[in-house]
Amino acid sequence: MRRSLFSVVLAGTILTLGACDVSNGLDLSSQQFKSHTEIDALNETQPVGSPFTQHLTNEYRDYANIEQNSMFDFADALHFARKGLAAAEGDAVMPEPISDWNLQPDQIDTLRLGRSRLIDAYNRGGRELAPKESAVAQARFDCWIEQEEENWDTPENVVCKNEFASAMNALEAKLGNAPVPVEEVMAPVTDMPVQDVAPMNIEDAKYIVFFDFDSSMIEESGASVLDAVAAEVAKRNIAKVTVSGHADTSGSSAYNLKLSNKRSNAVAKSLQQRGVNVDLLNVTSSGESVLLVNTPDGVREPANRRVEISFE
Repeated sequence: MRRSLFSVVLAGTILTLGACDVSNGLDLSSQQFKSHTEIDALNETQPVGSPFTQHLTNEYRDYANIEQNSMFDFADALHFARKGLAAAEGDAVMPEPISDWNLQPDQIDTLRLGRSRLIDAYNRGGRELAPKESAVAQARFDCWIEQEEENWDTPENVVCKNEFASAMNALEAKLGNAPVPVEEVMAPVTDMPVQDVAPMNIEDAKYIVFFDFDSSMIEESGASVLDAVAAEVAKRNIAKVTVSGHADTSGSSAYNLKLSNKRSNAVAKSLQQRGVNVDLLNVTSSGESVLLVNTPDGVREPANRRVEISFE
């Protein structure tokens, strides 16, 4: 039985690479070197920011080191090291998106309930009122989802599922019925004098719609971006609207080119539905050839799953 990633370091055991390493066809030698580089940086960094982000940095540091040094899962070690480095900068890194992992339907349903429970605790001020408990719960959730993907056929090895439940019990017990502490979530903002500024040059404007893993569906946040684009087109003298689709490096180049084309066409269709003249649209796709965040081949990077919209 696979024991907890957080309570022990396995020794004297022959371990195989995680399923996601094999399925994504990663270059393991370069991935291992990269993960060591990122984890060394995480091990040496001094976290800043809120108590929550500092605790979260420590949790991801422990997790990434064990994934690399005991599990030999270099791809996931790199991924969680990057989350730790972001937390160390003071960013409130979110728990893993469920759509980013290769899961069975019954796994998805259970994980969705767990993630909703964690987000609800955050919305009630968990990160501010119980920063350590919140950080532990998030790290255990990320461990749980990673174990679900790798141990889908051996559910008894998904140890972090139980650890997440225990962490959530501790977090919710500390919160009780506490309201969200608005004054702690956002510090007061000092009024600044408003100055008249010239409107942005239309050539400098750029809008980005992001997508879930292996998806061309426009989410609510993306729809809001398209609303803003349509409003801008309606009030400005715009000769061309370029819609450029992109993908991350997971999957083959040919598949990613098709996926990026689906994304750009979905955005173009949505813009037409919002009143943008089809004659203004220039629809292109670049697959994985133009990355917003440079990654090795086979890496799921949310920032690279996007459609960029620019004007002329």
